Amino acid sequence: MKILLVEDMRAVAALMTARLAAFGHEVCHAENGEVAVALFQREAPDLVLMDLEMPVMNGIEATGRIRALENGHVWTPIIFLTASDTPEHLVTAIEAGADDFLSKTVPENVLQAKMKALNRVAALRHELTAANRQLQDMAQRDGLTGLANRRHMDTLTDKAWERACVQKKPFGLLMLDVDNFKRYNDRYGHQAGDDCLRAVAAALTEAVQNEGENCILARYGGEEFAIVLPGHPHDDCRRIATQVLDSLRRRQIPHASNAAWGIVTASLGAAWLADASGKIADLFHLADTNLYHAKENGRNRCEMG
Repeated sequence: MKILLVEDMRAVAALMTARLAAFGHEVCHAENGEVAVALFQREAPDLVLMDLEMPVMNGIEATGRIRALENGHVWTPIIFLTASDTPEHLVTAIEAGADDFLSKTVPENVLQAKMKALNRVAALRHELTAANRQLQDMAQRDGLTGLANRRHMDTLTDKAWERACVQKKPFGLLMLDVDNFKRYNDRYGHQAGDDCLRAVAAALTEAVQNEGENCILARYGGEEFAIVLPGHPHDDCRRIATQVLDSLRRRQIPHASNAAWGIVTASLGAAWLADASGKIADLFHLADTNLYHAKENGRNRCEMG
C-alpha cells in the first residue's frame, strides 16, 4: 500500500515511516499540508496519514483541499494523527473530512492491525476504480464496432468545437455511409452485415491511425460513421478522405449487389471551415449534404465543400 505521511516533526516522521515500512508499505513524506496536497496529486496514494497541527498549512485545510481535488470521483482514506486520542480529536477529524484518527503513540500491534484493514480497503478501492473505468468505457463505446458511440462523439466534438472557436482554428468533418448496405443485409444476412460494419470500422481505424488525438472516429448510427478533424487543414481532410476510401477498397469485402464494383464501398461527405465559428450543427448539415451529393454522383467517392 502506498501511504502519504504528513508530519512536520522529523523524528516522529522517521519513526512512523520505519514502522510502516516494516509492515511492507511504501511511504512518501510531506512536512506540511501544502507539500502534502502537491504530493497527493503526483503520487495518488492509497492512504493519507495526516498530522493535525502543522506550519504553512494545517491538516484540516489540507484535507479539505484533497477532498476538493477528488471531487467525489474517487475516495482516499485520510487518517488524522494526533498526540492524544480524545473524543474532541475524533470529532475534529471527522468534521474536517477525515475518516478516522490515530494516536501517534499507538501500540505496534494496533497499528499493524489498522494497516491490514486499510490495505483491504485499498484493494477493494482499486477493484472498484477498475470496474468503474470499464463501465465508463462501455458507456462510451459502440457495442458492435468498438468505436466511440454517438453520445460520446457529441461530447468530444462539442469540446473540440469550443476550443477551435476560441483559438480560431480550422475544423473538418467527414461523414461516411456504406453504399447499398440494405442490399448487403438482404443478400448476406444481418450477421454478415454486422461483420461488414466491423470491417468498415477497422478500415477507418487504419486510415486515421497516424492522426493522433486530433481525430474523433465514431459510429454515427446504422451504417453511418463520422470522423471529426479539429485543427486539420483542408488538404489533410481531403487526404484522410482518400485514405478512408482506399483502406475500405483494399479489404475487397464481397458485395455482389453493389453496382459494378462487387465489393463494399462507401460514400463520403466532407465539410471544412478555415476558422471555426457559429454552430457545429451547421458543419454537420453541410457534411450531410455533401454525402447526399456523393451518392447522387455515383457513390464510392467523396464530395467536399
